[in-house]
Amino acid sequence: IGENIQLLVDRPDGTYCFRLHRDRVYYLSEKLLKVAASIPRDSLVSLGTCFGKFTKTQKFRLSVTALDFLAPYAKYKVWVKPGSEQSFLYGNHVLKSGLGRITENTAQYQGVVVYSMADVPLGFGVAAKSTQECRKVDPMAIVVFHQADVGEYVRNEDTLT
Repeated sequence: IGENIQLLVDRPDGTYCFRLHRDRVYYLSEKLLKVAASIPRDSLVSLGTCFGKFTKTQKFRLSVTALDFLAPYAKYKVWVKPGSEQSFLYGNHVLKSGLGRITENTAQYQGVVVYSMADVPLGFGVAAKSTQECRKVDPMAIVVFHQADVGEYVRNEDTLT
């Protein structure tokens, strides 16, 4: 979301912040942060909305719980055709044949938000091809690598925090 991160922090309904707790990044209001300060850190399970976590190799992975906050501010977007929505929601990559639209000037390996053609955010991905490459690639080629989708709410409901 680039510079739009400022819009997440300075909101009209108060100031919000990001906090790291047990390798997970949480997004919460400063009011909630002050309340949570009274709880010992080892007793604290979660606070606010989980935006993602750091892997054991210290790479950050976005969680689908951040989708509602990040989707309105995304610079790079991909729209999938109705026939490919279900495939993406099952955890598969987006093929060229399922690509509806893509934001202009999307670079290769750029993070994107995946939408349905009805502008409903479905999840996150990484552009496997740039916008220019997508125009002339084979219909069965992967254009967006799957990262997270709203289907994870059902598939991983017991482990999602």
